[in-house]
Order: sequence, then structure tokens, then C-alpha cells
Amino acid sequence: MTTTPTAAPPEPRAARPRTRRSGRRNDAWLGVLGVLIVLAGAELLSRTGIVNPDFLPPVTEMYASLFQLLGEGSFWESLWLTVRGWAVGLAAAMALGIVVGFVIGSSRFLREFTSSTVEFLRPIPSVALIPLVVLMFGTKPASAFLLVLYAAFWQVLVQVLYGVADVDPVARDTARSYRFGPLRVARSVIYPTALPYIMTAFRLAAAVALILEITAELVIGVPGLGRDIGIAQSSGNVPATYALVIVVGLIGVAVNLFARFVERKALWWHPSVRSEVA
Repeated sequence: MTTTPTAAPPEPRAARPRTRRSGRRNDAWLGVLGVLIVLAGAELLSRTGIVNPDFLPPVTEMYASLFQLLGEGSFWESLWLTVRGWAVGLAAAMALGIVVGFVIGSSRFLREFTSSTVEFLRPIPSVALIPLVVLMFGTKPASAFLLVLYAAFWQVLVQVLYGVADVDPVARDTARSYRFGPLRVARSVIYPTALPYIMTAFRLAAAVALILEITAELVIGVPGLGRDIGIAQSSGNVPATYALVIVVGLIGVAVNLFARFVERKALWWHPSVRSEVA
């Protein structure tokens, strides 16, 4: 009796690996979906009267007011003043924080001498300085500049101090044994190790600088979007108030994306960035 051979079952196909790029794309779409759900929910709450429209107008009215603002020259002038104040304050904080951090971090005596002062000044909120800067500069942009500089400076300084402390002492001693000067040691040994910390400081300081710029404009009356929000709120123009808040939120998203972009470009050689790109 002969039996016919049966065919072997087909081998299961290997699952296609989920790449990081496709994962990021899916996460982006999920983020967009979440925003749409929130907007739809806010529209529904306002239209149905669950929430008083005087306090939360429909989202459609917010965006109608936003498109109206886009056609006004005063809006773009305020936007430019806010972005300029943020950029100038952030640049000054980065430059000052990096220089001071390198100088203090490179000397054990300076680290111990300034540690108590740094720990005392760093927790002081920048808004506590508002009365002082108002007395000094009034509603001029210099008031916002000082608040932004003070808040962002500590973010940069602390990170740079951590970066300098993370330098391999063997590499530092080797550079000194070859009679490298302080500037060459900083450029060739300290800077490559501290760069990831500097990029982290830039990302943190960028967000803090934007918050303090808007706060100064809103509370002190420095020209910019923050002041426009205060004027719209005091005049009872609720849709315009929310429209300006939406603009500030979009600026915050753009600042975060910009900081991430700069970080990836500056740390293209770092394993963490290379693993994200892969």
C-alpha cells in the first residue's frame, strides 16, 4: 500500500520589523488625532452650553478671530517683537552661561567658592524680579530681556557645570602634560564632552525664555503678543484672547522643534542621536 506524501506546511513569514521612522510617523499622527479630539470636544462643550460660551467660545470662533488677526499688521509686529525678545534673551543666556560654566567648572576652587551662591540664586523665580525691573526700565523691552536672561542663564549654567565635571580626568591631565593652553584644553577636551549637556541646556532654556518673554509682556506691558493677550482679555474680546493664546502655543511647538533640530545637527555623532536617525 502506497501513501502519497503530504506537503510540508509553509513556513511562517517573518514579521516585518517596525522601524523607528515609521514609529515616529505613527506617533505624529496619534498626536494630531489627539489635538483634533480636544478641539472637537471644546467645540461641543461650548455649542451645547455645558460650558458658558462667554468663558469658552466655540473653537470655530477662535480660529475665525485668528484668521482676522493674520490680516492685521499690528499682529505681525507684535509677533516679531516677541520672537526677537525671546531670541536675544536666549542668545545672551547661552553665551553667558557657557562662558561662566566653563570658567567655574574648570577650577575646583571656583566650584566650591560659588556653589552656595549658585544654589541660593538659582531657585529664585524670575517673576519675583518684576518689581525691580519695572523700577529700572518700566515697560521697555529691557525689562523682558533681564527676566529672560536671568531665568535661562541658570538652566545653561547648571548643565554646563555638569558637562565640565563629566570630563575624563585622564584626558584632561594628558592634554596638560602636552602643555595645552587653557583655551586649547577647553576646545579639544572639555567642549566635546560638555556639548550634549549644552544642547540639553539649549532645549530647556529655549522653553523657559519663551515663558518669561510672554510673562513680561503680559504682566509688565512690554510690547508683544503677551501684551496683546492682556488687552484683548481686558476689553472682553474672548475669541481674540484664545486666538492669541493659540498663537503662543504654536510658537512653543515651533521652539521645541527648532531646539530638537539644532540638537540633532550638533550631536550627529552622538550615539543617542544616531540611534534615533537609524
